Formats: sequence, structure tokens, C-alpha cells
Amino acid sequence: MSQLLESIISEIKDQPSCSYYGEVTGVQGLFIEVSGIRTELSIGDRCNVETTSGRKVPCELVSFKEDKLLLMPYGSLEGIGLGCRVEVENAAPVIYPHISWLGRIINSFGEAIDGKGPLIKGSKPYYIKASPPPAQFRDRVKGKVDLGVKAVNTFLTICRGQRMGIFAGSGVGKSTLMSMMAKNTNSDVSVIGLIGERGREAKEFVEDTLGEDGLAKSVLVLATSDESPLMRRQAAYVAMAVAEFFRDENKDVLCMMDSITRFAMAQREISLSIGEPPASKGYTPSVFAELPRLLERAGPGSGNGTITGLFTVLVDGDDHNEPVADAVRSILDGHIVLDRAIAERNRYPAINILRSISRTMPDCDTKEEFAIVSKARKYIAAYEDMAELIRLGAYKKGSNREVDEAIFYYPKIEEFLSQGKNEHFSLAEGYEQLKAILDTPFVPEK
Repeated sequence: MSQLLESIISEIKDQPSCSYYGEVTGVQGLFIEVSGIRTELSIGDRCNVETTSGRKVPCELVSFKEDKLLLMPYGSLEGIGLGCRVEVENAAPVIYPHISWLGRIINSFGEAIDGKGPLIKGSKPYYIKASPPPAQFRDRVKGKVDLGVKAVNTFLTICRGQRMGIFAGSGVGKSTLMSMMAKNTNSDVSVIGLIGERGREAKEFVEDTLGEDGLAKSVLVLATSDESPLMRRQAAYVAMAVAEFFRDENKDVLCMMDSITRFAMAQREISLSIGEPPASKGYTPSVFAELPRLLERAGPGSGNGTITGLFTVLVDGDDHNEPVADAVRSILDGHIVLDRAIAERNRYPAINILRSISRTMPDCDTKEEFAIVSKARKYIAAYEDMAELIRLGAYKKGSNREVDEAIFYYPKIEEFLSQGKNEHFSLAEGYEQLKAILDTPFVPEK
């Protein structure tokens, strides 16, 4: 109760001593043209437009046109007409996270949307569009993160403070894999950003995937696909700002976003609206400028806290070299590739081990662990190289011992890589199971 009272007192103290107003002089497309405001404003500042029905629509300043401001609304344009009053919002685009936010669902403004009452306001402001920590003062990634998925834990081991991408086409299992990791991780805190996703998934994700125990150590930031591009873009920034708060509390944070592609699409909509020319497949240059500004915020801090980032990327038409996927892959510390052909064989998670990589391996593995993983990879590669001949029956067993071994071990490794979404395997269990498979004596067929 005292914390809530402190939060109310802080809100009262933050009230401005004076206000600035203008009026709407035009509406075109997604833009609201405003004149009459005589105060210093910069790109990214906020204003509130009062509709004819008295509803206030929050807007962001995205461009200037001579002596007029061009605003883009966070909500619907309905009810906004000529002469509507526009109020300048004095507050900076910041949020005030608090440890009590764990277990809550918030929107792109850092407001509670779970019906559990208002959020307690923290004492320190966190800028929504903060800069990453200086590279020279950052700690190195260290220590493994247990994500509960044995294929990732063994073949694509992730360290604390590492940033990984999950690349796949639609319907191949990105969201399911992310939900498995969110439920089974041993990180202190999970910050989950659902950016531009299906509205029905939010409740399913909370009740079926996270459960009460998972939600208790998570903060969920939600912006569905029907919301404005500004809301979708800002949800990603807010999720990262919340993760930075817990990192500064010396927590090991797992920050997951589904998906970075929706963030890029939202930025593209905004950029095209203000007249920025498209550069690659309709994406504007500012999209590729914003991606590193967002993704570089994940990672180790200058203290003991870390942000381990897991970002899903929806590849357009299963083209893993399309512009957003290519840009994200170049920024992150590894990528997990989900293959539609593997999913069609009903092996989930449909991770293509040979096309996936973690850039912290083998440094994070012991010599024994690295030897086990390398041996399994060798068998997978040998089998895949001869897969067509094997399926056609054109390969004669006994002609190559390495391929014979691969044929013997491959089904067992495939079974190891398969995992139900409600199953959990620790790091140690993954290595033990893989070692047991590879220790099985090879018996050549006569």
C-alpha cells in the first residue's frame, strides 16, 4: 500500500506547471497536421489530440512541414477533425519499471492490461529508446543458459548475455519453440515481447505455456497485429527497457521477442508514411538503422546482470536471405534455423542442426562435451550428404564405413532431437542422452 501511495505522490509531483496547445489543420493518410504550437519539440516527442467526442488520442511527432507538425497516432483516427485541440505532452518517453511488475501483462506505454490493477511506479526512469551500454565497459558472455530444449542445449549452447535468432517461415514452429524456452529456462526473469502477433495467442501463451509458475517470474509486453505501427514498434522498445531494469538489478534476464520481422514491418510502415524511399524489398533504410539499435541493447551489462536475447524472425517465402533475416543474422551471435521439410516429417522442434550455429561454441563447452557434439554433427552431415542415394536405395552398404555409421546412428540422433512441447530436459540430461546414443556399439550389417 505504501508503494502505491509513493507512486501516486510521484505522479502528482510530475505534473507540469504550464501546458502548450495547438489545433488540427489537416488529416492525410496516417498523418495529423498541427499548427499553432510554439514550443521546442523534437522527433519522437508526444502530443495528445482531443477528438470531437472528448477522447484523447496519443500521437508521436514524426516529421515537420514548414511551420507545422506532422503527428502519427498510436490509436484510431476516428473522431479527429479540423480544429481539434492538440496538447503537448511534457513527459519524456520513459517508463518506471518496478520489481512488482513480475507476473504482469503490459502494453506499449508500460500500462497494465491484465485487469489486476495499476502498476507500481519505480523510482528510476528508463528511456524507451535507450542507447546500448558502451562496448568497452561491457562484460563478456559467460556461463550456459539452460533452456530446457535438448537440441538447443547441446548442439546450439547459449551463454548468458548471448543474442540468438530463431529463423523460420510461417507455421514451422517459431512461437512454440520460444514458448518451450520461456517455460523451461533457469534464468531469473523472463521478459516476453509479443510484437504484432495474433490476439488470441496472448491468453493461450499465459495460461497454457507459462502457467502460474512461469508467469510469476515473467513480464509480458503485448501489441497485437491490429494495433497501429507505432504501438507495435514501441512494444519492442518497452520490452527491452523492462529487461534493462532487471539487468541493472543484477538479474539474469531472458528477453524474448516474437517477432523482429513485425517490428521491422512496423518501422517500414512509419517510414514509408513520412516519404522515406524504399531500399530493399520495400524496406526503408531506417529499418536497417533501427535493428542494431534495438538488438544491441541485449547482452551483458557493466555489472553482474545480463540480458540473453532470443528473437524470432519470420522469413518471407522461406527465403533465409531476404533483407530483414540477413540484417538480423549479421547482428546476432548465432541463429537457429527451423526447416519446413523437417516439420513436414513431423519432427519437432524442426531445427536444422547443420544450418544453425551458436557463435559462443566451442568456447563454452568442455572438451568432452565438444567431442560428443562434434561426433554427432559428423554423422548428421555424412547422412545428409548421401540422403538422396540412401532413400533411392542406390547406396550399397559396406562401401563406406563412415556413411554406414551415419545410417546406423542417424535415426537415434533424430529421435534425440525430437521433443514434445511439454517435455523438459536439463543441460546435463541432454549431454548424457547424446553420449549414450553415440556409445552404442556400431554393428555393420552383413
